[in-house]
This record gives sequence, structure tokens and C-alpha cells, in this order.
Amino acid sequence: MINIPVDTCANLTASLRKRFPTRHRLFLAFDGCSFEIRISNRILLEKLYRYYRPFVAGSGPVDVLITIHQADVDISAAYTTKMPESGKTKIKEEFVDLPDGRIVRKRLTRMLFVFGGMNNLAIGPCTANDNQVVNFINNRFIEWKLKRGCLLGHAAGVMHNDRGLALAGFSGMGKSTLALHLMTRGTNFVSNDRLMVKNTTNDCVTMCGVAKLPRVNPGTVLNNENLTSVIPAHERQRFSRLFGEDLWSLEHKYDVDIERCYGPERFILSAPLDILVILNWRRNNSPVQANRVTMDERPDLLPAFMKETGLFYSPADHEPHTFPAESYLELLREVTVIELSGGVDFGRGADICMDFLDKG
Repeated sequence: MINIPVDTCANLTASLRKRFPTRHRLFLAFDGCSFEIRISNRILLEKLYRYYRPFVAGSGPVDVLITIHQADVDISAAYTTKMPESGKTKIKEEFVDLPDGRIVRKRLTRMLFVFGGMNNLAIGPCTANDNQVVNFINNRFIEWKLKRGCLLGHAAGVMHNDRGLALAGFSGMGKSTLALHLMTRGTNFVSNDRLMVKNTTNDCVTMCGVAKLPRVNPGTVLNNENLTSVIPAHERQRFSRLFGEDLWSLEHKYDVDIERCYGPERFILSAPLDILVILNWRRNNSPVQANRVTMDERPDLLPAFMKETGLFYSPADHEPHTFPAESYLELLREVTVIELSGGVDFGRGADICMDFLDKG
């Protein structure tokens, strides 16, 4: 435990940056937003460079500065416990709100995250928890977009022939799996699980993705020929002996490197949003049904697309942590909405999605 005054994010980050200097730099560009990442550890620099390879940029003026410090530290503060989501019991995070931002502490890993304006810092065992560092960087981009008028959507996204399609669905419906099936049909990848969406001045809706690789289970890998390299051969052999629910319920997750599996320049982040497909299917043998719907008539489907901002968003005074349903309804009136129901069939689902992308 180190004794540093925790009065503002600005003072805290200044103290930590002075005590734990950073020697390495990485510049990233995400859809008009430039990042400078200063890193104390070369191993972590190399990991982040490989992960963000399609978005590495040259040096220059930046919109967001983040410093990342490999250090064994803990900061004493009056933390508030973040209660687990509905259906879960394990407490994973706690936080402190300061006048100019927020501190989040991960209980299990002892990672600390400070954010507010340009005072963005991650400190702790970063090399062993590079996934949390990636999430922190991506959350800073999400906040940057939300503060510029976007809504947050819980969806994957792809683009084909200058038309964009988002895939939403309640938990376990297979957004990522279907998105990767669409990639085999020639689409470009926009996002895996989060979209920032906005209605432009000419009544066109745009979507912006997050530079996060899809994380998929073994069942997704075994049923997509483009993902052969994702699982080591000895593990693939073991998983291939499983069938049905035993395969799909496995907790193993693997990152899918889009460039390695599908080729260069296939991860693009930004696209129009022409079609929203809501996955509302079930694991049975009934045929897939595709029906055009409007969210005004089917408000039960809207929660599948809406997403709360979460703990890593620090709104300014009087700014809401969540966006009202009416804002989503108004935006989606400009978008073709399709409900896929019936039984889960990713091949048939991909056929339907490509038909809409090709023909409108």
C-alpha cells in the first residue's frame, strides 16, 4: 500500500507517473480518435502492438493519453463496492468517484484504473492482465465517442458493399459466431460486442466498432474453416470428440485474430448502419424465421440492443449513465430491423443476412 493523496485524478496520475516512469510509446488511431499509450514495460508494449496491429499509427497530436505502469502497488481510498449483475454473486470491482474522474480497483487482480479527461492511467500487474489493459484502452475510446453524441449498442457489426449490418441478441444467442460466419462470405468486420451508433444530419445512421478481437468458444472454431489456426492442434482433437450442448457450453474462450484468419484490412471499425438483425432464436430443430419488425411495435426486443455505459464511463455532472429507450427508438426508425427466430442455424442465418446486405 502506497500513501499518495487521493483528492483528484490529476494529482493522483501526476504522482504515479513521476514515481513509475514510462519509457515506451505506442500510437493508435480509432475512427478519428488518436491515442498515445505510454508503457513502462517492453513485454506489454509488444503484446499491445500485436493486438492492435491494424490500428497502429504514427506519432502526432493526440486526443487521448493513457499511461500504463507495471508495478506492485495498492492505493488506499474509500472504495465503494460495485454490486454484481443480476444472476451473479461474485464481487469483482470497487470504485471511488473524484471531482475530475474515477478510480476503479479490480479485487482479484489488484489492477487499478484512473480516468478522467487526459488523466488516464492503469497500474498493477499489467503484463499478466493485458486483457484488462486492452479493455481499459477500448473503454476510453467508447467514452470519447459517447461524449460526442453516440448511443451505446450491444451488438456485433459487419459491412459489405458499403452497407452495414449489426447483430444483436440476448446473452448466448451467438452474435460473434454469426458475425464470423458472415466474414467467410466476404464481409468486413466492424465490431464484436459494442457499437457506438449515431444519426447524422442527413438521416443516415452510422455505427462505430471497438478494436477488440472476438472471443469465441471451441464450438464456433470447429464449425468455421477460417478459424483453424485459433485452437492448437492437440486441443482441437480433444474438443472434436464433443457434441451438442457439451461442446457449446464449454467455458474456454479464444481470441480470433481477424487479419490472420481472414486477411489484411478486414477490420474497419466504421460503417453505415442499414440493417439491425435481432437474434431471438433457440437451440431446437425448427426452421429459421426472418421477419421485418419495428421497435415501436416490438419494444420487447429493444433491450437486446441497448447497453448501459458501465463502471468505466465517467459522465460529467448531470449527464446520464444510461440513455433513454426513446433515443434508441428514434434512431432505429431509420434502420431496417429483422428478427431471426425459430431454431439456431448459423448457415441459414448467414444466408439471410447476406441477402439483405446484397439486395436491401
